[in-house]
Amino acid sequence: MLIRMDPASERAIYEQIADSVRAGIAAGRVRVGETLPPARELATGLEVNQHTVLHAYQLLRDEGLVDLRRGRGAVVTPLAAAGAELYREAQALAA
Repeated sequence: MLIRMDPASERAIYEQIADSVRAGIAAGRVRVGETLPPARELATGLEVNQHTVLHAYQLLRDEGLVDLRRGRGAVVTPLAAAGAELYREAQALAA
């Protein structure tokens, strides 16, 4: 999964990470039941603090898009698929 960040952005890094995951879900690149990368691994790859990634995952959990379980990591929920479908329908309507 590709996570995009802009260090020059005024938007917080954890928000950028969450936005990138949301965009991946909406575009269908991230599917229901898929496990997101472990926070430590993603933090290393992005060269950010592990707690920043965990903050993003907790934000997504609070929105109902991922389920956080010890030992399983962050797993995309069925609610995310419904949101992605709604997003695609809105894009079609706008077009």
